[in-house]
This record gives sequence, C-alpha cells and structure tokens, in this order.
Amino acid sequence: MNHHHRLITIAIVLISLMAFAGCGSGQEQKERDFTTSGSREADQRADQRMAQARQLEGQKDDKGTKATARGDEKAPEKKPLYDRLGGESGVTQIVDDFVTRALADPRVNWERKGVKQGGFSMHRGKSLEWNASPENVTKLKQHLVQFIAVATGGPSKYDGAEMKNVHAGLHIANPEFDAAVGDLKASLDKFQVPNAEQRELLAIIESTRPQVVEQR
Repeated sequence: MNHHHRLITIAIVLISLMAFAGCGSGQEQKERDFTTSGSREADQRADQRMAQARQLEGQKDDKGTKATARGDEKAPEKKPLYDRLGGESGVTQIVDDFVTRALADPRVNWERKGVKQGGFSMHRGKSLEWNASPENVTKLKQHLVQFIAVATGGPSKYDGAEMKNVHAGLHIANPEFDAAVGDLKASLDKFQVPNAEQRELLAIIESTRPQVVEQR
C-alpha cells in the first residue's frame, strides 16, 4: 500500500469512529432526558417504558444473531419471561404475596372504601366498596395469575373481564396505582426475582395504567 492509499484508509477509519461516538452520545443524552421531570413517580414510569422499549429492541436483535463464527447456527432463544419468573408456581407465589400486601395497604385502597359512584344516574352516590371475601380474593388471585401468564408468554387462558371494563368507574388515581406497583416490587424483592425480570414485568404492569387509572 503506497503512502497516498494509507492516508485515505486512516481518514476513513477516523470518520467512522467519530460517527459511532456521535451516535452513542446522542443515545445517552436521549435516555438522560427521560429522567429530568422532577417527579419520582413520573421518572419511574419513564424508566419502565424505556425498559420495555429496550426489551422489544433486544428481541428484534436476537432474531438475527448468530451463535457461531461460521454463521450457520442461531443463538439460543431467550426463555419467555413466564419461565424466568418460575412458571406457574413462581407466578402464583408472587401473586399470593402481592395481593396480601396490596389489600393491607391503605394507599392502594383496593377495596375502594369511601369511593362512591358519580355521574347523574339513579345510582349516583352508591358505594363502590369491594367485598374482600375469601371467595372474591381467590378469584382475584386466579385472574391475576392468568393475566401475568398471558402477558409474559405463558399459557394463554384468561377468564377475567377486559382490564378497562373491570376498573371503569372505580376512580382509581395515579398514586394508588403507584402504591400497588410498589407492593408488587416488594414481593418481587422478597422472592429475589432478578432485576432484569423485575423490569420486564413492571413494564408490562405499567402498560395497563391507561386502562386502570381514571384520575391522573
């Protein structure tokens, strides 16, 4: 290679490195911008949405990844989140603990104590309190286990009603939803669920906020 060609090659390498560095700094700045709202709850929600986006991007990348230098074998597929949470027994264990916590947490007010029906119908002012009977709690846990299973790649069976219909008119507020997420996080910590799996599950729960929360 003569001196002229060598200079051209060095110039191309330098330009490529500068472009790569610029892309990286832009992505870092973009992620930092998500954590400057001044609200801890809002920052947590943004962080969860970012985790969900990274998960989706990672799934897309995994499809085209090769496992060997020969390039003739695909990398082993990542297990569904359902399996990484421990399957049926693991999810059931998490839900049992979470529901117990949430029902005892006045910040969540799962039983909707003191909440009355609004609007202009003949039922205006009617109490919306939910009876936490053993039968109702058992059914609640069953539906939560089924929902998480479907949402995390497990068995696709869900006997409950649509998320939005179930919570319509209950006047659930953002702080109550945030408290429930905190209780779920405490249950995940108790059973030592790895941070990556926690982020994926919390991102899924966060995605239901628009169907659950009416008072933002």
